[in-house]
Amino acid sequence: MATSRFVGYLESRKNIGGSAAGLAGLVLTFTGVAGPYWPVVVVGLYGVGALIAPPERPPLPDFPDPSAQLDAVRGDFERLGAYLAEVDLPPAAAGRLSELTGLLTALLEPGWVAEILAQDSEGVHTLSRAVRQDVPEAVDTFVRMRWWTRLAPGQDPPERHLERQLTLLQEEAEQLAGALRETEARRQEAHTRYLEDRAQ
Repeated sequence: MATSRFVGYLESRKNIGGSAAGLAGLVLTFTGVAGPYWPVVVVGLYGVGALIAPPERPPLPDFPDPSAQLDAVRGDFERLGAYLAEVDLPPAAAGRLSELTGLLTALLEPGWVAEILAQDSEGVHTLSRAVRQDVPEAVDTFVRMRWWTRLAPGQDPPERHLERQLTLLQEEAEQLAGALRETEARRQEAHTRYLEDRAQ
């Protein structure tokens, strides 16, 4: 432990800065400027160099990049699909869910859309939340509430809530797709302006 700290200090910016200043002190000694007090000058300059050297900067944490995050969301989406295949939903809710999962599939499909999405951390978060939290929570709550409704009929039907939730999630996914489309449209317009400026 002590050895690694010593080696770490030898490689540190403080030691390098101090050593450079100490070498300058030796140069002053050999030119006769430091005189008989050269050891004090060399040590003093080393200390000054070590003090003014920039501090060590700890390495940044190695977080996964957005592309790796999208890969993880794809894996979770496949598991979600296996879960949804086992759930019996009313036709209207099943249709809404099919539309939603179709849009999520298109957004998560590897390719140029995913490359654009990977540059939008908020978009990746929105998809991740839909896949890992919102859709499974909506469906699972429906399944549980349907059981309670059978015990106590006459309550607000749970499929109405499920359909509303899936509609809201569909709208959120459509907004994300629209934002990605706008990004591409701006890129296309910028390239057009670039070509027009170059032609002038």
